[in-house]
Amino acid sequence: MSGNTNPKVSGWRGVGRFEFSKAPSSRSSRLIQKVSTKPHLTTATTMDEEGIEKPGKRKRNAAIAKPNEQRQHSSKKQVVADIEDLFSDKETQKIRASLLDWYDHNQRDLPWRRITQTKETPFKEEEEEEERRAYGVWVSEVMLQQTRVQTVIDYFNRWMLKWPTLHHLAQASLEEVNEMWAGLGYYRRARFLLEGAKMIVAGGDGFPKIVSSLRKVPGIGDYTAGAIASIAFKEVVPVVDGNVIRVLARLKAISANPKDKVTVKKFWKLAAQLVDPHRPGDFNQSLMELGATLCTPVNPSCSSCPVSGQCRALTISKLDKLVLITDYPAKSIKLKQRHEFSAVCAVEITGRQDLIEGDQSSSVFLLVKRPDEGLLAGLWEFPSVMLGKEADLTRRRKEMNRFLKKSFRLDPQKTCSVLLREDIGEFIHIFTHIRLKVYVELLIVHLKGDMSDLFSKQSGENMTWKCVDREALSSLGLTSGVRKACTMVQKFKQKSLSTVSAASRKRTNSKKPGSS
Repeated sequence: MSGNTNPKVSGWRGVGRFEFSKAPSSRSSRLIQKVSTKPHLTTATTMDEEGIEKPGKRKRNAAIAKPNEQRQHSSKKQVVADIEDLFSDKETQKIRASLLDWYDHNQRDLPWRRITQTKETPFKEEEEEEERRAYGVWVSEVMLQQTRVQTVIDYFNRWMLKWPTLHHLAQASLEEVNEMWAGLGYYRRARFLLEGAKMIVAGGDGFPKIVSSLRKVPGIGDYTAGAIASIAFKEVVPVVDGNVIRVLARLKAISANPKDKVTVKKFWKLAAQLVDPHRPGDFNQSLMELGATLCTPVNPSCSSCPVSGQCRALTISKLDKLVLITDYPAKSIKLKQRHEFSAVCAVEITGRQDLIEGDQSSSVFLLVKRPDEGLLAGLWEFPSVMLGKEADLTRRRKEMNRFLKKSFRLDPQKTCSVLLREDIGEFIHIFTHIRLKVYVELLIVHLKGDMSDLFSKQSGENMTWKCVDREALSSLGLTSGVRKACTMVQKFKQKSLSTVSAASRKRTNSKKPGSS
């Protein structure tokens, strides 16, 4: 089967974590024809109602490689190697032996790999060790999705120290889990870990041991289920993440769209063929390790690769110097990010009626909890409003005033006195498909009434809020975007508030009798 795009996969972990750009050039297709055993025959396939490919009759030139839109029409008939072309038995055995030997001598020392099962232990203790290892694999694999290994190590160690077993995690609150997760991003992963732990413990049947059972746990997909089942419980099942796809694409010189459901199934089929029946977990880790350390996106170390002798992409590149190993997987254009704009107001409520430098003991910051669904669900942030488009300071303050008055009855004319209101800057925060421009302002107010009376009369909207002091704010688990706003507030106060305080004292003194 032919196609025109493949994933560019970096050091990320997990299924579907790809960046796309243009596919290999036509020179790759010419070389593939040279190594084909039957260059003028391809296998036609049809689809049944469930999307499963069925082999059809062989016909000539059914798949012509057209890697990009700019390719000129060629009079020569060209055929791309069919992704259905599995590894031979000899190739399979060689790849297994070579990869496992390489992995035994070169695997990285990572904390989740140290959670090992002892060889000779009583049955009950053995089961406990299996579950402990499965839990560690689960946490690490979820953390590694969209996140680099070096970043994950510290988070994993802190997590396992706080919640060393599944039962410990099941007793945690979502707020505790979010605080521990703060900075890793993609917070839905943390919520699924907690929900999954509670579900498994409540079920009373212990940690699921096979892929079909693991898939029933919230947040566990095909990749994570395969990783847990093979590594912790030795089930002979494959895993396919970005690293695995890159390795397989180069081993087989495959140019096909990995987002296509049929193509994804075929990658899983190739991976399943290779899994070592005696050491499935180690083999799966060796395949991922190879992609993460040697068979990298930009500078693959082919001279050190244990399976270079079975690599079709390497063979092709040697036949034509214009073809590079990095032509596989194919690259395509990244999806364009949409631009969004938000106004954030760090509301500081102080018990004093003026600004005195260095005295902030009576001050608290207002935090709002985001809705339980959607982006950054259930996380704490400063009051914020979405703007729809870029806006000037006047419009931003108008929108923020409306929100604060409606939600918290913060009204300078009736319920509070404004001691300071300053626009302190802006920053860009990047999500997967969103480029968010955030405008930040600091608002320091003194309430005219009691805080409990003020906030008890909120609008009918279901909104959760809390006030925290400066020390609690600095230690609270916050998203990276909120931490950026916190840093801006602190820097502004350190540099500018002393000047503002001095001016405020001067105005106060000038109003006293006898002052000039």
